Amino acid sequence: MTEEIPLAFWQGVEEFNQQEFYTCHDTLEALWMEASEPEKKFYQGVLQIAVGLYHLSQKNWKGAVILMGEGLGRLNYYYPDYSGINVEQFIDETSQLLKALQNAGAENVETFLPLMQPQGTVQGLKLPKIQKVIGNGE
Repeated sequence: MTEEIPLAFWQGVEEFNQQEFYTCHDTLEALWMEASEPEKKFYQGVLQIAVGLYHLSQKNWKGAVILMGEGLGRLNYYYPDYSGINVEQFIDETSQLLKALQNAGAENVETFLPLMQPQGTVQGLKLPKIQKVIGNGE
């Protein structure tokens, strides 16, 4: 049985997947501040990746790389899935983007801005999405 996740978390997921990263940050931060473990660390990991992607949208390479890396570090604990979320896929997509950003370097951060467009891709990458686990009887 999965843990009961508050509706506000699913609102944050929707905001994340709509690339409303700053709004997602606000939604998840309120949950994170009130949560206890293990949910607290999970919310924080997702929150940090959202903020990292917000930094990317603002051409802040350092902020994007640091926060995405910290978020990934927190989410590894919840691999492969947690509370109906496909953590494995989320980690994989975020890790690929982080690696590409690190390889490109700060001077090339603008080459990743097309990712912020609907269906945008760069070097075969898309922005990470938070997906539900498929096939668990829901």
